[in-house]
Amino acid sequence: MKTEQEKLIVTVTTANAWIYPEAKNYPKTPEEIAEIVYRCYNEGASIAHVHLPKNANKKTVELIREKCDIIIQAGMSSDPINKRQELFDSKPDMVSIILNHHDEVFLDLEINRLHPRKELEEYCELCRKTGIKSEFEIWHHGSVWNLNYLIKKNLIDKPYFLTLFLGWPGGTWSPPTKDELLHRIKYLPPDCVCSVSVMGPDQDVILPLAIELEKHVRVGTEDYPYLKKGVLAKDNTELIRKIVKISKEKGREIADPSETRKMIGIH
Repeated sequence: MKTEQEKLIVTVTTANAWIYPEAKNYPKTPEEIAEIVYRCYNEGASIAHVHLPKNANKKTVELIREKCDIIIQAGMSSDPINKRQELFDSKPDMVSIILNHHDEVFLDLEINRLHPRKELEEYCELCRKTGIKSEFEIWHHGSVWNLNYLIKKNLIDKPYFLTLFLGWPGGTWSPPTKDELLHRIKYLPPDCVCSVSVMGPDQDVILPLAIELEKHVRVGTEDYPYLKKGVLAKDNTELIRKIVKISKEKGREIADPSETRKMIGIH
C-alpha cells in the first residue's frame, strides 16, 4: 500500500534575478514586498525568502505579518554577521546562513566572500539566543561537512532546515542534474528537511524530481523569473501557481504555514 506523502513546503523567493536583468517583475519597496508575499501565501507559499530593504527590515516584517502568518525567511547570506544586526532586530522567523564561502558570478556583479567557521558558530549562537530558525544553504559537499561540524558542537537543533542550491553561476556552481541532486542528498545527515533551489530553466526538470523525492522546493523571481523560455511571469504569484499545480498533479498536497512550522521546528 502506498503511504501518504508528506506535504510540500513551497518557498517563494521574491528578489530580483541577477542573471536576468531584463526581468523587472519583482517587488522593491516594503509595501510591494508585503503585498506580493501575501498574494503568494494565498497561492500556496508557506515560506517567504525576502531580501529585507536596508533601513526598513522591521517595517517590512511587520507589514507582512499584518497580512498573513507566512514564515518570513530573511535572506542575503552573503553579508557578514556584523552587517546583519538590523535583520536580527527585525525578528524574522528564519535567517539564511551559507555554510561555505560565497563565489557567485552574475552579469553585472560578482560576490566573493569568506564565511569562516567562527562566523558560523556565532550565527548559530545568535539564532539560538533570539529564537530565530536557521536556514542553512548547501552548495556542495563542503557545506555538508560544515553542517556536521556544527551538529557535533551541539550548536543547532533538530530538525535542520536546508536549501540545496544547484546551477548558480560562480566558483560554488554545481550541475543542475538528477545525478547531482541525488548525490547531494545521499550524504546529508539524519533529521534534515530539505528544499531545493535551481537558478535558471533547469528547475523545470529538477524541481518536479525534488517533489517526487519528497523534498521541498523554492521558486520565485530571484531563481528564475520565467514561466517558460521567452515567457516572463507577470509576478511571483504565477510562479507559485505553476509549482503548486505540478505538485498536486503528482498527488502531493501543499503545506500551509502552520503545518510547515511543525515540520521544520518553529514554535
